[in-house]
Amino acid sequence: MRAEEVIRLPYRSETAALLSESATRLFGAVNDGELRKAELGEWSETSWREVAEAGFPLAFVSEAGGGFGVAPAEAIELVRIAGYHAATVPLAETMLANRLLTEAGFAPVDRPATIAPVTGRSAFSLQREGAGWRIRGRGAGVPWARHAGTIVALADHDGSPFVVALNRTIAELEQRASLAGVPSDALTIDALLSNDDVRPAPTRWNCETLRAAGAALRVAEMAGALERVLELTVTYANERVQFGKPIGKQQAVQQSLAVLAGQVAACGGAAAIAGAAFDGLDIPSIAAAKARAGEAVSVAAPIAHQVHGAIGFTEEHRLHFFTRRLWAWRDEFGSERHWSAILGRQALAAGAEGLWPFVTAFGAAQEAR
Repeated sequence: MRAEEVIRLPYRSETAALLSESATRLFGAVNDGELRKAELGEWSETSWREVAEAGFPLAFVSEAGGGFGVAPAEAIELVRIAGYHAATVPLAETMLANRLLTEAGFAPVDRPATIAPVTGRSAFSLQREGAGWRIRGRGAGVPWARHAGTIVALADHDGSPFVVALNRTIAELEQRASLAGVPSDALTIDALLSNDDVRPAPTRWNCETLRAAGAALRVAEMAGALERVLELTVTYANERVQFGKPIGKQQAVQQSLAVLAGQVAACGGAAAIAGAAFDGLDIPSIAAAKARAGEAVSVAAPIAHQVHGAIGFTEEHRLHFFTRRLWAWRDEFGSERHWSAILGRQALAAGAEGLWPFVTAFGAAQEAR
C-alpha cells in the first residue's frame, strides 16, 4: 500500500507535486544508521542543509514572503512524507514557526526553528521594561529546542497574545527526549528583549489555535508513519514462513492485518481533514482528527508488533523507529483525552438542535476541495 492509496489529495498543483517528489527522494535516502545516530542525540547539519536548500521550511509561507505559494493542505503533504520516512529534522516545527513569524510581520528563517508553548502546563508572559520587553515563563516538551536557532513563542501581555522571536541561547534549557528519542526539551526563560523581537499576534493566533495547528501537523506525520508500519508488517507477514507457509496465509494473521489496514486508512482520512482545516484553524475538525489518529495508533501499533513477534521489539529491526514516534506523537500537541474533551464541550454547547450540524460539519472543507 502506497502513500497515495492512504491519503490522496483530490487535486495537487504542479508545484506541490514537485515538492512531494523532492521530499520523497530526500527523506528516502536516510538509512537506519542515521536514524539511530539521531536518537542518540547526534545532529546532522548536512540533513538540515538539504532540507533548507529544497525550500521545505518555507512551504507555509506565501509566495510574496519567499515561499512557494502552495495551499497549506498541499504543503502538509511534506510533513506526511517526513513521517513516513521518520525524518530526523524538525520540518513540521520549522514550517509552523515560519507561518507564525510571517503572519506576525517577521521574516522567515531557514535555520531550524521550533514553537512554544506546546502543552497546557507551559506559559510565557511579557512585561514592558524600559524601552523593551521582559519575557518570563517555562515551556515543557518543546520539540527540537536544543537544535533550534529560533524559538517562536506566544506570550501574554495584558490578556493579549504576542509573537516573540527568541534566540535559543537566551533560554535555560534542560535536555530531555520523547519516547521516540527525539529532543523534547524543557525551557526556562527570563530575559530582556528589544521591540524588534516582539509583535502583536494576528487575531486568529492564541495558545489554543497554536496547539491545534501543531496537532494538525502531527496527524499528518502519524498518517505517514502508520502507512510505513503497515508496509513493514505486510512484508514481514509474507516473508516469515512457519509450518511450511508464510504467516500471512493464516486466517488469524490476515484478520489482524485487515484491522491494521483499516486503522491506517482511518488515520489517512483524519490527516486529510486536519490538512483541510489547517489554514482556517478549524479547531473542532482538527480535534476530531487528532483524537481519531490517536485511536488508530493505539490499535495499529500493537498489531504490528504482534505480527512481527519478538523481532519487532529488537533494536536492530526498524519497526520501532515508527511505532515509538507514533506513541510520542499521539500525546504531543494534545492527547486524545484533551481533544475529546474539547469536542465534548462544544457538542454540549451546540445543544439538541445544533448537534447534528455540528457533527456533519467535520470534513466539509475536505469534501469541498
